[in-house]
Amino acid sequence: MEAIKNKTVLITGGSKGIGYGVAEALVSENANVAITGRSKATVEAAAAKLNLIGKGKAIGIVADVRNADDQNKAVAAILQKWGKLDVLIANAGVGYFGSIETLTAEQWHETIDTNLTGVFYSIKASLDALKESKGYIITMASLAGTNFFAGASAYNASKFGLVGFTQAVMLDIRNYGIKVTTIMPGSVATHFNNRQPGPEDAWKIQPEDIGQIVIDLLEMNPRTLPSKIEVRPSVTK
Repeated sequence: MEAIKNKTVLITGGSKGIGYGVAEALVSENANVAITGRSKATVEAAAAKLNLIGKGKAIGIVADVRNADDQNKAVAAILQKWGKLDVLIANAGVGYFGSIETLTAEQWHETIDTNLTGVFYSIKASLDALKESKGYIITMASLAGTNFFAGASAYNASKFGLVGFTQAVMLDIRNYGIKVTTIMPGSVATHFNNRQPGPEDAWKIQPEDIGQIVIDLLEMNPRTLPSKIEVRPSVTK
């Protein structure tokens, strides 16, 4: 697909789950993809798998979204290798679930720092390159960003904040020719919180489904901007 071929994409948290599903979709369409994560072994193994699909189109970069310097270094490495950055997919996320009575300060800060502040750092690091390429920012939020539920106070707070932040950023920078979209999935069959997906998750959205949504967004006519996309399983459990 010509709209995606040779595009350069940064995916935070791209070694598994939704991030990896999106990376697979993009390298399959001949994009250059850099995935980041905190584990050198994990990101390098994921990049090696992607290169079996994309014939050398993927690299793994060790970077923690909670660290602004890491994000700056990741973007610098991409520019050194490919000379440009066309798409940022801010995907890295964590979640702790339980009552406010048991939620710890450490869990609160990790959730907010990863799911919200980490997106701020990623966008700030990428912005100059994206202005030059008239690129695209896609954030991975959640239906938990508009629907609160018991036992998810930190997660809800981070995703409500991410939805609002993304929509405000969209208004800030669209006149530079940069598109900004937040994708808000419901139940997805992923390794989220180290849970191994199994046959019982077949009814859920699959990571490759989110990858298809990203492909569709990147192929959309430049005049059209879907700023917020809610996506749910088509059936219930």
